Amino acid sequence: MCYKLSQEEIKMVLEIINTIAIVVASGVAISGINTWRKEFLGKRKIELAEDVLALFYEAKDAISAIRSLYGFQGEGSTRKPQEGETPQQKQVRDKAYVVYERFEKRQEVFSKLHSKRYQFIARFGAEKAKPFDDLWQIFIDIKCAADQLAEIWCELPYCDEEDKKTLREQKKEQTNILYYCGRSDPIVPRLEKIISDIEAICKPIILGKK
Repeated sequence: MCYKLSQEEIKMVLEIINTIAIVVASGVAISGINTWRKEFLGKRKIELAEDVLALFYEAKDAISAIRSLYGFQGEGSTRKPQEGETPQQKQVRDKAYVVYERFEKRQEVFSKLHSKRYQFIARFGAEKAKPFDDLWQIFIDIKCAADQLAEIWCELPYCDEEDKKTLREQKKEQTNILYYCGRSDPIVPRLEKIISDIEAICKPIILGKK
């Protein structure tokens, strides 16, 4: 004998089926959203890592150009002379100011890199910001070397022999920072270490290993 469902029972069964369908559909939707979110965030992380790595490469090339021994006519001429400086002082200070002009021409690279630093920290953690800080320190060291050299060049003609010896040693040290000096160059190994460090962070992300 077959049992015939009442209208109320049929209605109840349909409601249960409908509820189950809604729950299943919601689960599928949530799963899809989570998958999309992971893919989206993963893509954002990869794009950020690619942008930062490319900017570090650009910054390395920019610093190499800034430290070039080869100059161009008119470089340093945008500096505003100090009151009372002699023609010789103007000449050596203009020569040192070339570094500032070269930095200014490449300011966009360093500005972009500086702005990316905060995104990088937010995405990957403050401990991953060391390459940014190390690069910034090189930036500071080169500018300081330019300033110190300008003053050393100004002081040298007026010093006694003992002071000249000290100043010449300082001149050599700061010149090696300011300009590329071959095998004994102190900046190139630091730059290579920075690039190696940022590659170790970014490349696994770009390749999907992190």
